[in-house]
Amino acid sequence: MKKQTSRRNWKRIALVIVFAVAAGGFLYINDFYRALPEALDVIASPSENITIIEEENDQVIFAPENAKAGLIFYPGGKVQYEAYAPLMAACAERDILCILLHMPANLAVLDMDAAEGITEEYPDIEEWYIGGHSLGGAMSADYLKGKGDFSGLILLGAYSASDLSDKDVEVLTLYGSEDKVLNIEKYEANRQNLPADYREVIIEGGCHAYFGMYGAQKGDGTPAISNEEQIVFTAEQITRFIKETC
Repeated sequence: MKKQTSRRNWKRIALVIVFAVAAGGFLYINDFYRALPEALDVIASPSENITIIEEENDQVIFAPENAKAGLIFYPGGKVQYEAYAPLMAACAERDILCILLHMPANLAVLDMDAAEGITEEYPDIEEWYIGGHSLGGAMSADYLKGKGDFSGLILLGAYSASDLSDKDVEVLTLYGSEDKVLNIEKYEANRQNLPADYREVIIEGGCHAYFGMYGAQKGDGTPAISNEEQIVFTAEQITRFIKETC
């Protein structure tokens, strides 16, 4: 009788553990920064100069009338990818075809190869760039390491843990002066992984979260510029970088 009771107790404990793990995973997956309504409005009501297409795989394509180059963008970790629609639209309005990727559980580390095959779908675009924000930037750099079909890498509040120092690729890195999420010590330590002629832009008054439009991020600094100002400035820097290097 005692053995049967003991077995029942262990089964109950096992079930509790299984449900606890499942519940924890569910809460983790659903704990992310959501795109603000203003970001979603960009997709719902695009400007006359660009066409926005939402693919079945949840990619969002921002297509200008006369694209000069293409950009594949990896969103930041635990951030709803549509939060980057304003930045992508701003780049598209400056003649850059932008492909905004959707990541499983909003984590680029779970699909680092998400960019695979995209460039082949647009044979008219000769120059391609890849990049991303925060974790997305790091994962785009990892993907780029083994690929030769990109002209440049764009890191927003991010650094490359992969050694790209000998790779024939242009690199632009931007971060805000008030960014308190980016680990600046690791950022400095990983400079050596970039080509010697990489470009760095520090956004005065900018913060970590304002590359997207998803509200304040835990641990971030207090910005001295608006969300819109940082997005426009970033789009201008990206566009200048691409036009000067493609």
